[in-house]
Parts: sequence; C-alpha cells; structure tokens
Amino acid sequence: MPYTEIITAFVTLFVIIDPIGLAPLFVGLTPRSTAKHRRSIAFRAVFIAFCILTLFGVFGDQVLTFAGISMPAFRIAGGILLFLTALEMLFEKRSKRREEHAQHPEHQPVEDPSVFPLATPLLAGPGAITSMILLIDQSNGVVGALIIEAVLVSVLLIVLLFFLVSGFMEKILGATGINVVTRIFGMLLAALSVQFVIDGVRDVLTLSY
Repeated sequence: MPYTEIITAFVTLFVIIDPIGLAPLFVGLTPRSTAKHRRSIAFRAVFIAFCILTLFGVFGDQVLTFAGISMPAFRIAGGILLFLTALEMLFEKRSKRREEHAQHPEHQPVEDPSVFPLATPLLAGPGAITSMILLIDQSNGVVGALIIEAVLVSVLLIVLLFFLVSGFMEKILGATGINVVTRIFGMLLAALSVQFVIDGVRDVLTLSY
C-alpha cells in the first residue's frame, strides 16, 4: 500500500475524529471524576469506538451489496457527507453540536459517559463510519485492510492521549487555539471529501464504458 494512501487515511480519520476538538468536551463530560475514573472512561470509550468502526469497516461493504448500493455511489455520497462535516467544522457548527451532546441533560450520564456520547456519536460518528467503509474498500485486499486498521488504532491512541492530557491541553490552547486548529482540519477534510467524490465519479465513468 503506497505511503501516500496511508497518509491520506491517517489524515482523513484524524480530521474526522478530531482528537483536539474532543479533548475539552471530555473534560466537560467528566467534571467530578477522579483521575483514575477519568482514565477508565477514556480507555473504555476508545475501545468501544474501535469495535464500532472496525465492525462497519469490515462488514460495511457487504451491507451495501445486500442493499443494492454500488461502491462508487456510496463513495460519492460519503464524499458529500464528509464535505458537509467540513463545512460544519469551518463554521463552528460541529463544535456546538458536540457541546450539546455533552451538556444536554438526558444525553449526559453522570456515572459513565464512555458509551454515549463519547464512543458514539462523538468518536464513532457517521463521518468516521463512512470514512472507514471507504478507506477499507479502497485498500488492497487483506493486507491493505490491516494497514487501515493499524491507522485507525494509531488515531485512536492519539485520541486516548489527548483524553488523558485534556485538562492540561485545554489550558494551553484555550478556546481560540482549539477553534483555529478545528478550522485548519476543516479545510483539509473539505479537500479530501472532494477527492472522494472525484474518485466515485471516475469509477462510475469507468464502469459505464
């Protein structure tokens, strides 16, 4: 698998999952937790997100085939979805929606927010699920899929690291720093989503001829 594709996969998942943007929300979801309890929540949330994303990445293609959806069509739809996510990041709508998940009373389990809203939809949301299906479909066989899984693990380990140092990082970056980083990631994601659409259209034209 070319290094360029590995880098693209890493950037895509990193931008979609957005560890930096999630860090302050993790702090907000665990305001009265001890350091030990916070670590437990972080590990559990990351593990559950890994299981969800792996499940969709491995079996998502079969589900599409069963539903009669071609991969080029899903690639175009996925690119559009990722582009909408990029727009939300650029205009701060994504951060506001995540904060609502974190602050809404019925969506905020006091004891353990690891499954909801941390693992899903904050970590394993629609954008991340779509990305996993597209990336594994574009990989070359079993080896390529394993490489994508390794990339996913590396991104989730970064998420875990940010969760563990979230309080310290929030003090350093501040709200302004986090907003700037989120907008930069939004621009990268917009470009990657357009590439997904271009690849899908190219596949459709190839199949047509």
